[in-house]
Amino acid sequence: MKIHILGICGTFMGGVASLARACGHEVTGSDANVYPPMSTQLEAAGITVLPGFEAAHLQPAPDLVIVGNAVSRGNACVEYLLDHDLPYTSGPQWLAQHVLAGRHVLAVAGTHGKTTTTSMLAFILDQSGLAPGYLIGGVAENFGDSARLGQGTHFVVEADEYDTAFFDKRSKFIHYRPRTLVINNLEFDHADIFTGIEDIQREFHRLIRTVPGSGLILYHHGDAHIAATLAMGCWTPTASFAHDGGDWQITGAAPDFSRFEVVHHGESVGRVAWDLIGRHNAENAVAAVAAAAAAGIDAGRACAALAGFRSVKRRLQQLGEVRGVTVYDDFAHHPTAIRTTLEALRARVGAARILAVLEPRSNTMKLGVHRDTLGPALEGADRVFLYRPPDLGWDTGAVLDALAGRGEMHTDVGAMIEAITAAAAPGDHVLIMSNGGFENIHARLLARLQETAG
Repeated sequence: MKIHILGICGTFMGGVASLARACGHEVTGSDANVYPPMSTQLEAAGITVLPGFEAAHLQPAPDLVIVGNAVSRGNACVEYLLDHDLPYTSGPQWLAQHVLAGRHVLAVAGTHGKTTTTSMLAFILDQSGLAPGYLIGGVAENFGDSARLGQGTHFVVEADEYDTAFFDKRSKFIHYRPRTLVINNLEFDHADIFTGIEDIQREFHRLIRTVPGSGLILYHHGDAHIAATLAMGCWTPTASFAHDGGDWQITGAAPDFSRFEVVHHGESVGRVAWDLIGRHNAENAVAAVAAAAAAGIDAGRACAALAGFRSVKRRLQQLGEVRGVTVYDDFAHHPTAIRTTLEALRARVGAARILAVLEPRSNTMKLGVHRDTLGPALEGADRVFLYRPPDLGWDTGAVLDALAGRGEMHTDVGAMIEAITAAAAPGDHVLIMSNGGFENIHARLLARLQETAG
């Protein structure tokens, strides 16, 4: 079958493309934004990506068009497929029908930590010999890709609450029907499609309704929004996890959480010693260990496996050190994620200066939902460089005011790179945060630091 994918370079749709290729289909795709790591993964899989969205991309007609949720009415390809009655479906629906059916699906949901926890869980199952399939919203360092069909009966999927497609406004995760469900946390996000936290809770409750009574729901202990969602009705056994509460807990942790013990019902079941840092990552690990236990993996074995875990690209990923300045890339785009990422880096670098560089790129950020909480979330940085994109719909003054002179705003990435280069001193740590390409600022900054070395 010849399949053409619209919006193929998104992390989810790129994963779907890889799975479709692994199923033996001829796969091509269209997208307007083509950049690593997804473009690299697609090229390695032998998948042709056509730039832009032109009706000619659908000529001759493919057997099926899979439509990504970033593509809407008015798109030339969408209008062509509708006018010419081409068969089409969404990525989540195709995944559910052709990959997930008949498998033990382990889904990881929540506002933050989905990608990392999904990667941890897939890695644990893989190291335990289960040969799982997986679909992750990022490139897992241990695997070198974001998706794999797998040979076993288990499939680990990142369960995103964002909408499915222009013709299906339900959350993607409604399609997955997990047997094991992890809910990491629940906060307001995606203000472009949700009106408030209650709206998101209703969607999560629809997901909870799909988990069988013979399955398991693992949730973050102490999260009031999750508790309220479960209280709307739950027909599945539950277990909780957290740093300091719940059925699965952490004890004996190092200050940066690079070492800790996992406790289940008050009994130590294993010790984690790894390269990751931060309480949020430790809690992600506990969730992954608990979910792996639901798949029959001994908790001690799961903890030991995490010693080899190498996280996910763009999650506090160290890109290089030039002139004594260390540069990191992180996907953080929500105030809570920004705060926890800064806390994790602070625990590692101590009193060294942290220069935070932020692009408010998500739809929720652009709408100004987080304008009052963004400044406080950046307090862990010694200096902040805030980029103001042309389409930002609010004044960043409140953010700069909250930083009390430690922040500056830029409207040009090139000028920002010059400012960071001038400000950075040996021993500093530059943390770049964005959920997009950010005009290749990472490589450009490293190159500029190199040019000014010596």
